Amino acid sequence: MQVDAIAVELRPRPMWEASDLGVRLVQAHARSLWRTWLPLYLVFALLALATVEVSPWLPPVLIFWLKPWLDRSILFVLSRAVFGQATGFADLWAAKGSVWGGQLITTLLWRRFSPWRAFTQPIYQLEGQRGTARRQRRKQLLRQQRGAALGMQIAFSCITTSLTFGTLALALWFAPEELRGDVLNWMAGRGQDDSVLASLCTAGVYAAVVALLEPFYVAAGFAMYLNRRVQLEAWDIEQEFRRAF
Repeated sequence: MQVDAIAVELRPRPMWEASDLGVRLVQAHARSLWRTWLPLYLVFALLALATVEVSPWLPPVLIFWLKPWLDRSILFVLSRAVFGQATGFADLWAAKGSVWGGQLITTLLWRRFSPWRAFTQPIYQLEGQRGTARRQRRKQLLRQQRGAALGMQIAFSCITTSLTFGTLALALWFAPEELRGDVLNWMAGRGQDDSVLASLCTAGVYAAVVALLEPFYVAAGFAMYLNRRVQLEAWDIEQEFRRAF
């Protein structure tokens, strides 16, 4: 690790401040991040939405389930951004084997429901450890930090839920008062002919919210991970020392 090449000013921070650093990181590299990740996400989101004919609940479930795998591309961009490197889709495609491959079963099964997924994902994706060494490393980074990591995950889950239902509620608020009952029935899929369209709109809103928020969620966890390494390995001191000499 070339600590002196990190473009972020390192210092021990409270975990909540570290998660805010992740949000700032996304803002600073928004163009690089979305132009790399969004094409991939759109392909999978459209494929997921196409399954609405199979079952109305299937598109949001597929998007929800695949988020850990899609997050790998976001983390790839962010891991380059901390070194001040811009990323394009060609860079992601060139590294597709290491970013998209490996650990698929664990990523989509028990790690999917990890309460501190964004915080521990850099261990699995960036450190390259295996077996016992990886478990010990995860245990070391999580020690006394489970509450902060869980709190961040709950916060983003609440924001995602609120934004999704808030966006759907706009249709009710802007509808004429005498038609709100019909609009609510339509959104609930109680119509006879357009229930598929209503389910598609609902799933589309959820997909759009995920497209907007997921980079911030991954970045918050990544920044907390970096902060933990600063705490454990004194990266801030090493950074200052190497830059001075």
